[in-house]
Amino acid sequence: MSVTVRIPTTLRPLAGGSSEVEVEGGTVGDVLKALDSAHPGFSDRLLDDEGGLRKFVNIFVADDDVRFLDGLATPVPDGETVAIIPAVAGG
Repeated sequence: MSVTVRIPTTLRPLAGGSSEVEVEGGTVGDVLKALDSAHPGFSDRLLDDEGGLRKFVNIFVADDDVRFLDGLATPVPDGETVAIIPAVAGG
């Protein structure tokens, strides 16, 4: 299943400067593994030592935050868009 992953500006150097990449995967976890395989370094930035999403990273399938769905097990339909959104804090 081919999906589009939207890459935030801060992570684009890992993807050769691309704002979007195409990878294969049936779940968010599969998509992130494929992304890291094609562009090494993403797992270190997105996943913690236990393999879960880091607290400052938000992943959306279409417009839905995967933290409120099935996390990394969230299904990703063929042709869907997965967006990586880093948390922003200010003060």
